[in-house]
Amino acid sequence: MLELEIWRGGAIGRFQTYRIPTREAQTVLDAVSEVQRTEAPTLAYRFACRVGMCGSCAMMVNDRPRWTCRTRVAVAAPDGRLRLAPLRHFPVVKDLVVDMAPFFAKWQRAHGRFEPGPAPATEFATVPPSTPERRAADAGIECINCGVCYAACDVVGWNPDYLGPAALNRAWTLVNDVRDRARAAARLAAVTGPGGCQSCHTHMACTETCPKAIAPTYAIAGLKRQAMRAALAGTR
Repeated sequence: MLELEIWRGGAIGRFQTYRIPTREAQTVLDAVSEVQRTEAPTLAYRFACRVGMCGSCAMMVNDRPRWTCRTRVAVAAPDGRLRLAPLRHFPVVKDLVVDMAPFFAKWQRAHGRFEPGPAPATEFATVPPSTPERRAADAGIECINCGVCYAACDVVGWNPDYLGPAALNRAWTLVNDVRDRARAAARLAAVTGPGGCQSCHTHMACTETCPKAIAPTYAIAGLKRQAMRAALAGTR
C-alpha cells in the first residue's frame, strides 16, 4: 500500500493521511488522482497535459518541488510514503492549489515581455545560432513558468520582494535577444533594483530542481555581469 499525507485547507490547514494500492509505473499525479476519485472527492489540485508540457501539476513532494506527472512513486517514495503540499512561497488557494498571480507580477516587474517596437522591422533579423547571444538566449528560453524553481529558492522565502529565478531567467533571455527593441537600460534597472539579481545567493537550488534542465543560476550571474559592465560604462 502507498501512504499519502496530503495538505488539506488553505494557508491554515493540516495534513490528512490516505492509503491506496501501489501500482506499476505509478506517478505521483496518478496517486493524487486516485485519492481524489476514491477517498477525497473535494481534494483540489491542478493538472492538464499529464506529459510534462504544462507544468501545472507542480507541488511539494516529500519537501521537494516537482512535476507530479513526471515523478514516479517508486523514485520519490521508495519507502511507500508520500508527503504532498502546495508549492512553497505561493499563497495557498485550497489544498494543493496555489495562487500564481504574485509570481507573474514579478515577471512583469522584470520586464519579461518581448518588445517588438512601435513598428515592424523592415527586414528579418539575422540571428546566427553560433553567436554567444543566441546560445545564451536559447539556454533559458524553454521555461514554462511552472514555479518549481521559485518554490525551491530560499531567497524568495527570506525576501518576498526578490524577483525570483524564473523572472530573472526570462529577463536574461531578452537581454540576449537581438530582435527585442526594449530599452536595455530600463530592463537592467528593473532587474538590478531592490529584490533584483544581486539578491541571489547562488545556492543553485533553482538549477538543481528545474524539470526542463534550465540553469537560472547562470542566467542571474549573466545579469550581474551585464549590470556591472553597464555601470562601468555609465549607461545605467
